[in-house]
Amino acid sequence: MTDNDTKRISRLTAILIQLQIKRLLTAKSLADKFCVNVRTIYRDIRALEQAGVPILTEEGKGYSLMEGYHVPPVMFTETEANALITAEQVVLKNKDTSFVKEYTEAMNKVKSVLRPNTKDKANLLASRVVFRQNPENEKSSHFLSILQTALTNFRITEIQYSSIETDLITNRAIEPFALYSTKENWLLIAYCRLRNDFRTFRLDRMESVKVRAERFEPHPFTLQEYFERCRKKYFSDP
Repeated sequence: MTDNDTKRISRLTAILIQLQIKRLLTAKSLADKFCVNVRTIYRDIRALEQAGVPILTEEGKGYSLMEGYHVPPVMFTETEANALITAEQVVLKNKDTSFVKEYTEAMNKVKSVLRPNTKDKANLLASRVVFRQNPENEKSSHFLSILQTALTNFRITEIQYSSIETDLITNRAIEPFALYSTKENWLLIAYCRLRNDFRTFRLDRMESVKVRAERFEPHPFTLQEYFERCRKKYFSDP
């Protein structure tokens, strides 16, 4: 087997992984990612199809895997497993119980497909890596997982929110837009229908969260564009 053959096999595997990760991929984006020309990607896609991979082609849009098709579990290298184990130790210090629970269950599935030798080394590393943030393992919120689902499904969400300044509890109907973490706590950026504007909500100030079946229209800008708007709004010269 030549070096070119080895590189192509590695690229075919990587393309298959990318198709599992993303719903739709263009030949141009794949060519850019793997530093090859578009014709090479066309040949790679044909090779995968000939190998029995059910790849769907949407004219003018790109490639996707047939719904329901699953590739056998990915085998992680030792360094990849180490990175995941280290990240797990950070997550375990997070103050949202739902996030810790979901990540722990996901990591258990990852660990189940590790080779025995890699699994032993990963368990050793887990016992030797310590993060000192949140040393008491305090849990101050419980809603991250449900808010993530509301965000990705564009569902209007009802929250009871305790004001930081007055401790007054108000009922809000919000449209979740983005989440970010600070000091192991989580903040939600959302459009508040009570205030008719975007607001930032601390998850540890939420008393309850209920996701409605009603959907809202996705907001037509990215998180980076939102931050840029905020910068101009609050920090621009008079």
